[in-house]
Amino acid sequence: LLPATTSTATPALFIGTLCEGETIVFLAGLAAHHGYLWFPAVIAVSVVGGFLSDQILFYVGRRYAERVYARFPGLAAKVPRVHALLRRWDVLALLLIRFLWGLRTVAPLVIGSSGIPPWRLVLFDFVGAVLWAFVLAGLGYFAGQAVQYWMARLDLTVVLFLMALALVAGTVWNIVRARQRV
Repeated sequence: LLPATTSTATPALFIGTLCEGETIVFLAGLAAHHGYLWFPAVIAVSVVGGFLSDQILFYVGRRYAERVYARFPGLAAKVPRVHALLRRWDVLALLLIRFLWGLRTVAPLVIGSSGIPPWRLVLFDFVGAVLWAFVLAGLGYFAGQAVQYWMARLDLTVVLFLMALALVAGTVWNIVRARQRV
C-alpha cells in the first residue's frame, strides 16, 4: 500500500527535482523513512525529474549558450571549470557532475555548449540520475533512522539546546554570506 501523502507529494517532489534537487530528494528520503512517502516512488520521481531537468538544460545550452552566458556572467565564469572536468574525466564527469555542489544545475547547460553528442549525455546522465536519486534519498532515509535513534536517547533540554545552536549557526552563516556579497 502507498502512503496517502505519496500522491499529493509526488508533484512537489518532481518540481523540486526540476529546480534544485539535492535538498528536496534528501528530505523526501527522510519523509519516506517516517512513512509519509513511498521510497520507490521517491527514487522514481527523483530520477525522472533530475534527468528531465538536465536534458532541458542541455538543449538550452546547445542552442542558446552564448545568450545565456552574456546575460549571466556568474554562469559564464563556471564554463571553464565544467569544460576542464569534461576534458579530464570524460564519462566519469558525465556520471558524477550532478554531485558537485554549485554545478548540478549549471553543468548540463554548459555541457550542451561543449559539443558533446546528445546520445552520450542521455546515456550517462540517466545512469548518473539513478545513482544520484539512490544516494540522496538513501542518505535521507538513513538520516531519519539515525535522528530517530539519537532523539529517543536525548533529554528535551539537550534537544532544545541543539536546535538553538543550529538556529544561531544558520543565522551567523547567512549574515556572513550577505556581507560577502556586498
